[in-house]
Amino acid sequence: MRQLGIAFLVMILAGCSLTQPEEDPVQIKLRELDGRITRFERVVSNQSLLDLARRVDALESDLRSLHGQIEELQNSTGALRKQQRDLYADLEKRLSAASSGMGAGAGVTSGSEGAAPSMAAGEQAAYTQAFDALKASNYPAAIAGFQQFLSTYSTSELADNAQYWLGEAYYVTRDYEKAADAFRAVGQQWPDSRKAADALLKLGFSQFELKHYAEARTALEEVTRRFPDGPAARLATERLQRMPAGAR
Repeated sequence: MRQLGIAFLVMILAGCSLTQPEEDPVQIKLRELDGRITRFERVVSNQSLLDLARRVDALESDLRSLHGQIEELQNSTGALRKQQRDLYADLEKRLSAASSGMGAGAGVTSGSEGAAPSMAAGEQAAYTQAFDALKASNYPAAIAGFQQFLSTYSTSELADNAQYWLGEAYYVTRDYEKAADAFRAVGQQWPDSRKAADALLKLGFSQFELKHYAEARTALEEVTRRFPDGPAARLATERLQRMPAGAR
């Protein structure tokens, strides 16, 4: 009987040694939380990389756009420089021709660059001073000089010339609004002036530069109608061909 009891006790102890102790619930929760945090960090990391990639793509797109804008600006700058050179060349040619006319002497008729026999010395001196400033590319002085001449000698035989060259001084400095006003005044006040064709042409040019294409077209087409055989008509036709398609 005693031996049977001892055997039973041994069996109980053996069974206890084979049963795994229960795991601490706190440790289980900690492991679960640690796993969740690890997964969350992985997701956040992947999302950050995705956002970074998107930002890089956006920056590259902006960079390509900036490169395109720079190229457009460079092309525009080149075109403006060429236009400025053409303007100076055209003005220089006109000034040279005008200087030759002034050197022809006192017998030049009304509307030319020279002085009529009846012109007062002060009148001629005021005109010559403004014209010389224009030839020297001193445009502010030329503008002021021609304005003063027109104010003081509004009935002068050189008033139409002064008005025209005032427009040229504004045009070459790209003040196209004032240039248009000056050229328009030539046609309005002196419709029979020798400068009428050139003034109408440059009025069209000024409107073109201002992108007032309807007004520019009207002026340039009028040049070709009124002065079909002169150089102004040829230049007007060339500018009309450069008019943007569908421009209004």
